[in-house]
Amino acid sequence: MGKGVTGMSDEEKEMMDDETDEVIIVMTDEDGNESYYCEEMIIPVGEDNFALLVPALSDEEAAEADDDAAEEREDEAFFAKIVLDENGEETYVEPSDEEFEAVCRAYERILDDEEEEEE
Repeated sequence: MGKGVTGMSDEEKEMMDDETDEVIIVMTDEDGNESYYCEEMIIPVGEDNFALLVPALSDEEAAEADDDAAEEREDEAFFAKIVLDENGEETYVEPSDEEFEAVCRAYERILDDEEEEEE
C-alpha cells in the first residue's frame, strides 16, 4: 500500500489562508494566447503530483465576480501533472487518461474528507 497523506503543517495552512501567496501559472496555447491560472491545490497520486488549476481573476474581475462566475471558473478548472524539466523547474503537462482518472478519484476523496470534517 502507498504512503498515506499526512495532515498539513501549520505553515502549509497559513500559506493556504494567505491569499497573497497564490501561485499564478501562465499557460500559453498554440496561438500564443496567455491564460492565467491559480494553483488551487496539489494532489499527490502515487509518485506524481498534480495541480488543480483554476482560472485566475484580475482584481477588477474579482470585484465584479458573483457566485455564478465562481461556478463558471470551477468548470474551467483542470488538472495538470507537475513534472520537472531539464533545469529542475516545475512545468505542467496534460495527464494521460489513466493519470486523469486517478487524480479525479484522489480529488473526490479529498472532498469527501473535507465534508466529513465539517459535519
